[in-house]
Amino acid sequence: MKNSNDSTVIDVPLTTGSSKSKAAASVASRQANAGGMKRGLGVFDFVLRLGALGAALAAAATMGTSDETLPFFTQFFQFEASYEDLPTFQFFLIAMGIIAGYMALSVPFSIVCIVRPAAVGIRLVLFILDTVALTFATSAAAAAAAMVYLAHSGNSNTNWLAICDQFEDFCQNISGAVVGSFVAVLLIMFLVLLSAFAIRNTH
Repeated sequence: MKNSNDSTVIDVPLTTGSSKSKAAASVASRQANAGGMKRGLGVFDFVLRLGALGAALAAAATMGTSDETLPFFTQFFQFEASYEDLPTFQFFLIAMGIIAGYMALSVPFSIVCIVRPAAVGIRLVLFILDTVALTFATSAAAAAAAMVYLAHSGNSNTNWLAICDQFEDFCQNISGAVVGSFVAVLLIMFLVLLSAFAIRNTH
């Protein structure tokens, strides 16, 4: 403000639209980068779900076809090994089937997260269900792994004889099924961590 004789002059700084446009462009750039990162997380989530689906399905199929009959038998006995002989392997087959079914059903929701990366509700639901699936798959895989160990090594304290020397194909199948189940567990674990990271970055 300047006083010149009887007149008062007020200096008003000129504001141009350049600063406003720069700020708006900066905000839009940050939003675009955030949206791109969330969309990338959604694509990674989609790939992990397909991998977990394949691993769980392969584990269930391998366990379901685990059956071997020895070529020699007696008049009263036929030596056969099957997953149906052990409730633990039956539980494993059912659990891996449920996990594979859940992963197949969750794929469309993962696609929605790619199309709408800001959808928090869907990510939260997937996070909860993935945690339940992780617990279920881990329990089935761990129980089956214990039985596979007994089949390979036996346990003299409980008179559990190792059967893998006789039933080699059966033991290879159940071992492969357990390996596939742990691959599915690892992928689901990554899904849980990825969902938690995506939800955290949303807020």
